[in-house]
Amino acid sequence: MPRAAARTEKLDLRLTASAKRILQTAALASSRSVSEFVIESALARAAETLPDRTIFGLDAERWDAFQTALDAPPKPVETLRKLLSEPSVFEQPRAK
Repeated sequence: MPRAAARTEKLDLRLTASAKRILQTAALASSRSVSEFVIESALARAAETLPDRTIFGLDAERWDAFQTALDAPPKPVETLRKLLSEPSVFEQPRAK
């Protein structure tokens, strides 16, 4: 059986009395401590939230289009070229 990682970090939460009661009731119903219940629930929600922000899948046709777009030279944007060729509002003329 693998050893559980030591819990060395702390996370403080402020919540309403009713929220605390709900968490306590849910933890009791699932035979967990409130800490275990909150950690497991939060990690499950994080696992649902993160994949579409860190990993995406493409079929072969879309992958080829994605690679082509990455390999293509940048398109010139005249307004950006003009902006970058003018002095910044933060640049002051040098005093002589």
